[in-house]
Amino acid sequence: MSGNATEKDDQTSASRRNVSLPISRVRLIMKSSPDVSSINQDALFLTTKATELFVQHLALSSFNHGSGKDSNSLSYSDLAHTAEQTETFHFLTDILPKKILASDYLKSLEQMQEEDADV
Repeated sequence: MSGNATEKDDQTSASRRNVSLPISRVRLIMKSSPDVSSINQDALFLTTKATELFVQHLALSSFNHGSGKDSNSLSYSDLAHTAEQTETFHFLTDILPKKILASDYLKSLEQMQEEDADV
């Protein structure tokens, strides 16, 4: 094995230690797109690391703006509130909807149907 190949293998194993998310799972998600035919190892690593940093940023923002400061914990409602209130995370509101009671949802659904019927 040449010096360059050994150096590349050392870099790859060091890169894998620098991420917490499973690279194989990220590869599987990336391959699920019909537009992706092959995935470069560097692109896979960078996508994995960027995803990890994004999740960390979301969690930290949610913790700092939510009830986590008091209880030293992070809840789903903290994440949903951050997605709703912070413009940077607003695209997540469909994925992290604010929890509501079923009875409240049914009432709002009835109101929407009544408004549609009036038009």
